[in-house]
Amino acid sequence: MSVAASFLYRDGRRVEAVPFDEAAIPAMDNEFVWIGLHKPTRDDLLMLQSRFGLHELSIADALSPLQMPKLSVYDDQLFVIAKTAQLEADHITYGETAIFVGKRYIITVRNGSERGHQELRGRLETSPLTLCHGTDYILHAILDFIIDGYLPIVRTIEDSVLDMERKMLDAFLDRNQIKRIFKLRREIILFQRVLDAMLDLCGKLYHLDLPSLDREAKPYFRDALQHMHRVETMVASLRDVITSVFEASNLLEQQRQGTITRQLAAWAAILAVPTAIAGIYGMNFDNMPELKTSYGYFVVLAVIAVMCIALFIRFKRARWI
Repeated sequence: MSVAASFLYRDGRRVEAVPFDEAAIPAMDNEFVWIGLHKPTRDDLLMLQSRFGLHELSIADALSPLQMPKLSVYDDQLFVIAKTAQLEADHITYGETAIFVGKRYIITVRNGSERGHQELRGRLETSPLTLCHGTDYILHAILDFIIDGYLPIVRTIEDSVLDMERKMLDAFLDRNQIKRIFKLRREIILFQRVLDAMLDLCGKLYHLDLPSLDREAKPYFRDALQHMHRVETMVASLRDVITSVFEASNLLEQQRQGTITRQLAAWAAILAVPTAIAGIYGMNFDNMPELKTSYGYFVVLAVIAVMCIALFIRFKRARWI
């Protein structure tokens, strides 16, 4: 069943459940209905369209997948699409929540999001004095609920990146870790695009005079806007951290390769001494010094040893070995 909840409220208190096929705009100004749908069919929305006078374009948008956050005004109706997000492994999956707002009704349509509004509804119902403000307050609460869902994504990715940063200081990042960094960076870039659109949505709700939104509700939407600014700042910082981890890994790798290169060059210089001497005495000329000397072999070995030890000490002091 696509209907998650359907209730009538009076003066901020839940009065009764409203059968979905009987839902309509309440007659009294102090009443409103809140209908929550999850993956509704086209017929479900067409029935609501006829009962609540919903605009056909908003119905089409609510049925269309992969919508970006948007705000539309149809006469005295307000139509909002907010983007939900959740993290699965290292991949961020997105959903949409379409919200139809009138003075005496609010209808939410969730697609691609399993995070329901039951807990939110229960929390709001514990404060009738706040809920009696009407549907614009519920709109703010739903947006704030969706924005709160972004925070676990940021924190989880941040923990993963910091863990890679700690490992990077001890050893080279392997191919899989480098691929993961680029994947996380790509996910963050796409996430930022969604956040930019959500930030624009919250800004319009706060700054514009819109139907079904009272001026008394503006501080709530300002709070949602500030909440979005904080999330966007966190994501921008996380993107910088991911970039810095990759750049620092490259620098450390270059430093380690430079150290290895210097060590190899030092050992090559040390080994060049015995190689040169052995090469000279391997020419087999008759007239060469020390060939007829009884201790010539030992003298040459001593010279090789002394020069190798001297070079070793020199390179050791220079920290090339």
